[in-house]
Amino acid sequence: MSKSHKQASPRMNKARLTEEVVALFQTHAGQLVDIKTIFRELHLKTHPAKLLCMDVLDDLLMDDVIVEQAQMRYTLADKTSVMEGVFQRKPNGKNTFLPDDGGEPILVAERNSMHAMDGDRVRIQMLARRRGHVREAQVTNILQRADKQFVGKLSISRDFAFVLTEDRTLSNDIFIPKSQLKGGKSGDKVIAKIVEWPEGSKNPIGRIVEVLGKAGENETEMHAILAEFGLPYTYPKAAEDAARHLDATITAADYAAREDYRDRVTFTIDPRDAKDFDDALSFKTLKEGLYEIGVHIADVSHYVTEGSIIDKEAVKRATSVYLVDRTIPMLPERLCNEICSLRPDEEKLTYSVIFEMNEKAEVKKWHLAHTVTRSDRRFTYEEVQALLEARGEASPEDYHAPGDHAPQPGAEFDGDKAKSLRPTEDFATELITLNRLAKILRERRFAAGAVDFDRPEVRFDIDEKGHPIGTYYKVAKDANKLIEEFMLLANRTVAESVGRVPKGKKAKVLPYRIHEQPDPDKLMNLSQFVSKFGRKLKTTGSKQEISRNLNKLLHDVHGQKEQNLVEMVALRAMMKAKYSTINIGHYGLAFDYYTHFTSPIRRYPDLMVHRLLTRYADGGRSANPEKYEALCEQSSDMEQTAALAERASIKYKQVEFMADKIGQEFDGIISGINEFGIYVELNESKCEGMVPLRDLDDDYYDFDERNYQLLGRRRHRRYTLGDPIRIVVARANLDKKQLDFALAED
Repeated sequence: MSKSHKQASPRMNKARLTEEVVALFQTHAGQLVDIKTIFRELHLKTHPAKLLCMDVLDDLLMDDVIVEQAQMRYTLADKTSVMEGVFQRKPNGKNTFLPDDGGEPILVAERNSMHAMDGDRVRIQMLARRRGHVREAQVTNILQRADKQFVGKLSISRDFAFVLTEDRTLSNDIFIPKSQLKGGKSGDKVIAKIVEWPEGSKNPIGRIVEVLGKAGENETEMHAILAEFGLPYTYPKAAEDAARHLDATITAADYAAREDYRDRVTFTIDPRDAKDFDDALSFKTLKEGLYEIGVHIADVSHYVTEGSIIDKEAVKRATSVYLVDRTIPMLPERLCNEICSLRPDEEKLTYSVIFEMNEKAEVKKWHLAHTVTRSDRRFTYEEVQALLEARGEASPEDYHAPGDHAPQPGAEFDGDKAKSLRPTEDFATELITLNRLAKILRERRFAAGAVDFDRPEVRFDIDEKGHPIGTYYKVAKDANKLIEEFMLLANRTVAESVGRVPKGKKAKVLPYRIHEQPDPDKLMNLSQFVSKFGRKLKTTGSKQEISRNLNKLLHDVHGQKEQNLVEMVALRAMMKAKYSTINIGHYGLAFDYYTHFTSPIRRYPDLMVHRLLTRYADGGRSANPEKYEALCEQSSDMEQTAALAERASIKYKQVEFMADKIGQEFDGIISGINEFGIYVELNESKCEGMVPLRDLDDDYYDFDERNYQLLGRRRHRRYTLGDPIRIVVARANLDKKQLDFALAED
């Protein structure tokens, strides 16, 4: 760096030093300057001079002249006081502005928001900064309104009407002129859109876009959840018509251009309520200890061409959405449930990864091919699991998992229930062999550093009106894992075929499924937290070492009282998987290359991968990376949105299920803690509700975020994540999807 700055005067005052510091940053504009460099360049050798410099730097930070990029490392700030970006509305009035340049969020108080709505593109003016306060801005122009719709309940009086919105980003009800009701009646769930928000008016003015139906009715509430997240609940007629006119005939040219696997033993294994069967396995013994195993995937790309009406709708949806009582498909029903679904005894066009594998689950050869297949049998997971358990082939933990079990080897089939669990003998040899190979693949994957986060999920039994009448566990047993391992193998193999190239050669574009390493700070917090239980978690070393340490921790706490607690905290340290053309590997699976190839009926990235693999197999050039990265971002965003909608539907059904149990007591565990109260998950039904902090009136409680606990100041009573607790169901608010619990009396 430059040595041009003069020797600092021992009597240099603050104003002069400020000029010197600013000049130094201007000389090194765009560079990162650390505190030691500043002291050295300005010849600040005495302790008072260094303290004065720190004071100057604090002032420059406050005035946004410089930015602290890392601890004691600064750059000259962009002095632009007018910026454009996206407005984020918050229910507490502390709205934020996200600059287009990707800078830090800036506070916009409600009084300075110009009634901008969540997602609006706005122009802001920075406000003068007050000492001890964060930066603030005011909205000066709303450049583009977000296409935002609000779901709520309509309330009509003699003179006016309001939509009482459920959106947390808008705490104000929407005023609806009588001329804009669109036939809605009081008590209806509706979708509303804001038309204007006059200056000085407390409430925005809107219009009804659609009347969903009477609040509380199942169809209405499920549609309301989808609308709340901007998800469709009907399919466009143009796309349905296009699907209806598709020719599903397999032509002579199709047979000639494809490899024929119709003579192989082939079957699907899916959930009992599945209708879209997009993957099948085929099996053939080539010789003693050598098998041909085909992973056959519905060839959706043969029917859905890029840029078609159906394809454009699939891009927007990006994924099928699974609510408690229904599936909202990515593709029209004729495609996903009929033409592309690998139904038994029907010839289908498929895209297949064919493996030759020995009894050690080592892949000796493989190839990718467009094929014609015919499924011989449709299995449910339960049927395959019953076979494996009855033959003594299931893992030991499967016999102790929640749910029904087939009698073990040597047991008698007594009683109606046992008879109903009598396993099928269809393709028993093939299924048992595949299960043994899958176990080897799984063991090898975990030895390489895959992270094991198998947690039981609770599902609802629904009556004909959509009302929840019971719950059951969804547990991943060997039958599920059999399919999982061969799908993982296919996904990894095709990803490596494109991504793994000789040194110095550039790989062609492909959408990868990527998963970053855990957040180091959260891992450190987890390590410190589990030490309270006498557990150790080493957070340094290679990716594989950290993964193995995590797995050991999860294994050691299994069946212990702190199991749920440790699993919850560990999950929070994990990053979310997403799609990208920039491959960084998949941490959770311990794969260097991984993509999604096996579910094109319900995921758009799989359809992209099918098209690109076909293109590259035909000698095509690499695809446009910007185009496919944008599609990856859209798919990742929609995946997260679909997951939120699914959770909202589960939450609604939980509240509905508990609504007739007000006043009843249940045992549970503390599943979450924040400054508002204690979340409790009930042991039997797994429904979750909150004990509000305001109802803990026996003491004043402090929230200890690091240790996941509430601590009473006077009595020192402690509520910690994972603690057993007994509650009373106090309130069930379906409109807010909110369960309130109270502590049962000691």
